[in-house]
Amino acid sequence: MYHIAVYFDVPAERQQEFVDAALEDGRESSANEPGTKRFELIRDKDNAGRFYLNEAYDDAAAFEVHAAGPYFKRFFEIVGSFADGPHWLIQGSRVDDPDAAPVTEQ
Repeated sequence: MYHIAVYFDVPAERQQEFVDAALEDGRESSANEPGTKRFELIRDKDNAGRFYLNEAYDDAAAFEVHAAGPYFKRFFEIVGSFADGPHWLIQGSRVDDPDAAPVTEQ
């Protein structure tokens, strides 16, 4: 499983627009890109203008499909003029413990 996490800082007057665009991106990607496994939008508990995207894909190639796709493009068309980001936090493959019980995605 391939994971990415980024954050954006968004001005107060544009936060709902950002939320709507991010949720649309996640909803459409999850429905139409088979390699997209998780797409979460998280608002920072201490900074209401900071939003995190926590995403999981089958592999790096599936993330590249997403990044080249129409939902990703539309998201950045909407938020690119006002959101500061993305600022990368993580990008990489999960290291699984072969001796542990299987983890189920929620």
